[in-house]
Amino acid sequence: MAGFSVQRYAPERSTFAKLTARDSVLRRLDLPLLLSALALSFIGSLLVWSATRNRTQLNQGDPYYFLVRHAMNTGIGLGLMIGTIWLGHRTLRGAVPVLYGLSVVLILAVLTPLGATVNGAHAWIIIGGGFSLQPSEFTKITIILGMAMILASRVDAGDTPHPDHRTVLKSLGIAALPILIIMMMPDLGSVMVIVIIILGVLLASGASNRWVLGLIGAGVAGAVAVAALGLLDEYQINRFAAFANPSLDPAGVGYNTNQARIAIGSGGLTGTGLFKGSQTTGQFVPEQQTDFVFTVAGEELGFIGAGLILVLLGVVLWRACRIARETTELYGTVVAAGIIAWFGFQSFENIGMTLGIMPVAGLPLPFVSYGGSSMFAVWVAIGLLQSIRVQRPITA
Repeated sequence: MAGFSVQRYAPERSTFAKLTARDSVLRRLDLPLLLSALALSFIGSLLVWSATRNRTQLNQGDPYYFLVRHAMNTGIGLGLMIGTIWLGHRTLRGAVPVLYGLSVVLILAVLTPLGATVNGAHAWIIIGGGFSLQPSEFTKITIILGMAMILASRVDAGDTPHPDHRTVLKSLGIAALPILIIMMMPDLGSVMVIVIIILGVLLASGASNRWVLGLIGAGVAGAVAVAALGLLDEYQINRFAAFANPSLDPAGVGYNTNQARIAIGSGGLTGTGLFKGSQTTGQFVPEQQTDFVFTVAGEELGFIGAGLILVLLGVVLWRACRIARETTELYGTVVAAGIIAWFGFQSFENIGMTLGIMPVAGLPLPFVSYGGSSMFAVWVAIGLLQSIRVQRPITA
């Protein structure tokens, strides 16, 4: 988050003026951000449809099953975005203790008989009627809001130019409990994202670089300790082994990544055409509607279509960076920075694992992959970014 200057965060002494008809909420929305996210969700619906229309063991005999549900998830996500904008990020700042407590209760519920295991991770709550909930997705939001609230409290009040060591330590405590619970599931993918969020938040807050360097060192030491103590499940060890040696057991632990690269490589420049990918139609790539949805784009839309997804994700990150830089309060900047770190790393990890440059971690591609919890969370994040932009001070 280079470029942020702590000195520009002067506390707001005056009340925000009401938005007039000339300067309405709609006029102040970041349309490139909104339209790019919508375009990603639309492309995702086509890719999910292509990946599932022939999978009768998944779609219950209805080729439109996942398409309809993906569209419903997007619609609900848009509703959550609108609600977030209406409430405002400042109102949610006051509700952080309640939201944080609720998120901790939900991830704890995963460790009870209510929890269910999906793809090796005991990270889900089965609601019924074919619906499930992954609480760790919403935990990302509450950690961002909670850390931002603590880190910005004294700075936005004008008491100090940057968070002191005690404030940073308190903010890290907000993230520590959820991380420990999620590690018990285990859901290493979500832990990886949360760690990157923490680093992004601290960098944007103006905290001492010693904290960032210390956390990186602690993370490396922790990873070594986890591996040495044998705390990883067998499927997680296999994923890292397949990443380190792609030729290892191509019909077993290396199957997913090998088939993913074959699918992407077969697309060429323009792709085989939507619904015409042999790898996708032949169902060679597992979890192609969720974790490996990018392989459908690579095969059927080719380099151009896959590149378009990257461009749209880039626009989302660019507009989020602009919102982070333009706000006059540290709280808004830190929230935006946490979202940038989240979207940026999760996109890189998801696409990277399909290309074989990152280990398989079970993370969805934001806005594109099928999954209600992920879709709801990313649209709430878009609502937070839009709220930060909308509630900027109105100049005369």
